[in-house]
Amino acid sequence: MTIKLSLEALEVIDAIDRKGSFAAAAESLYRVPSALTYTIRRLEEDLGLELFDRSGHRATLTQAGLELLKEGRFLLDAAHTLERRVQRIATGVETDISIAVSDLFDFKPILELLQDFYQQGFGTRIKLWREVYGGSWDALQSGRADISIGAPGDAPPGGGFATHLLGQLEFVFAVAPHHPLAHLPEPLTASDIVQHRVVAAADSSRNLPPRTSGILSGQDILTVPDMQTKLQAQIAGVAIGYLPRLLAEAAAEKGQLLIKQVSEPKLVGPTFIAWRQQRPSEMGKAMQWLLKQCAQLPLTQLLSK
Repeated sequence: MTIKLSLEALEVIDAIDRKGSFAAAAESLYRVPSALTYTIRRLEEDLGLELFDRSGHRATLTQAGLELLKEGRFLLDAAHTLERRVQRIATGVETDISIAVSDLFDFKPILELLQDFYQQGFGTRIKLWREVYGGSWDALQSGRADISIGAPGDAPPGGGFATHLLGQLEFVFAVAPHHPLAHLPEPLTASDIVQHRVVAAADSSRNLPPRTSGILSGQDILTVPDMQTKLQAQIAGVAIGYLPRLLAEAAAEKGQLLIKQVSEPKLVGPTFIAWRQQRPSEMGKAMQWLLKQCAQLPLTQLLSK
């Protein structure tokens, strides 16, 4: 029996879904859109079904296409993992390492670390991802990332992760000076807070259940893509919510936010550098170097914006 699916075709479908169009996907794959169109049409003919609905202004995945993409991503992850493992066995050094960085953290200290990394001459390609909340764990579990900087709280069930504690993150409740809650006596109660819109950064998990925190039942929610947008929404007075203390204090010093005491404060939470557990003999030299250096990054430096 001839296998009609190819990893190339799965990569094309994945890119179209992630980028939102054939043109953007072609650019990300360094190919022309017509080549992607040919690949998809050829696969549809071989399978005898439609993967994309072309009746609208833009092509969208059919139910069959969605199912193929869902299962196909597992195959792509497995193929990439195998490719990296074989290359590492041959040379002792990884060809590629992906690093997921929490949206709470600044990229600057990580980029400074990479300056030193490139001087080591490993020849390893680095890919940086931005992940939000539980997406930091999801990126490891799904294989999108090899290292996660800023994985919060408890690891997903099932184990298989190694961690290094970066520190404890303290969150405080903050509102704009012109927000109605700014003028209420402290501590603010849940009944005070629930009447006003809260802003939450959307968990970037693709497979794990998304996490939420600091949201009261029945409260109106503004969902934004990351912590920096959340910070700006609170400064604008559009919504309220919890922020890491260092970020909130920096905005408060500029007169942009007020830190308010609440009757039920959010607990302090641990944040980790995490990676998939493996024996030292299975880990390449580049990965070992990165983990050692990442473990020396101060949490306060990562949080500075």
